[in-house]
Amino acid sequence: MIVDVRGKNGFTVTEAIKNYAVEKLEKVQRYFTEELDAYVVCKTYTDHHRVEVTIPTKYYTMRAEVSDDDMYAAIDLSINKLEAQIRKHKSKITRSLQKKEGVSDLFVEDLDFEALKRELVRTPVKVKNISLEKMSTEEAITALEVLGHDFYIYKDEDTEKVNVLYIRNEGSYGVIETE
Repeated sequence: MIVDVRGKNGFTVTEAIKNYAVEKLEKVQRYFTEELDAYVVCKTYTDHHRVEVTIPTKYYTMRAEVSDDDMYAAIDLSINKLEAQIRKHKSKITRSLQKKEGVSDLFVEDLDFEALKRELVRTPVKVKNISLEKMSTEEAITALEVLGHDFYIYKDEDTEKVNVLYIRNEGSYGVIETE
């Protein structure tokens, strides 16, 4: 795999970070028969680090974006996210793109999913409990901006249903309303 690791927001990529990212991305390469390119962007903020990994293939693009207090942990989490995407969507992608010649040759067929599950079990998962507050959408937007997160879960004061406020790709806000 050809890996391009870059730093943004004042982050300088050290040789140790680059080697770590390359080593971890080799786990993703084993799913594919052809050599892939991977683009890793490491960003630093005052309270966290963000890693964005993009791997374009001939037929689709894989992408993972993860934040954590530690750059190494963010790299690990982004690789786990990519692997989960691949396992979840491998058959769907292959089936929907079968019309295009060679798609089935893109993936490695003989994967030991049990070994992969055992490997992923060792990866710690962060669990956070929250208590939902009743508030308006405007108050939720303020809370989202104050926290600096990509989403915010709250109980709508009018409907008393759980809603998820999130930032859309173009920067506007979206709300997912539950039933």
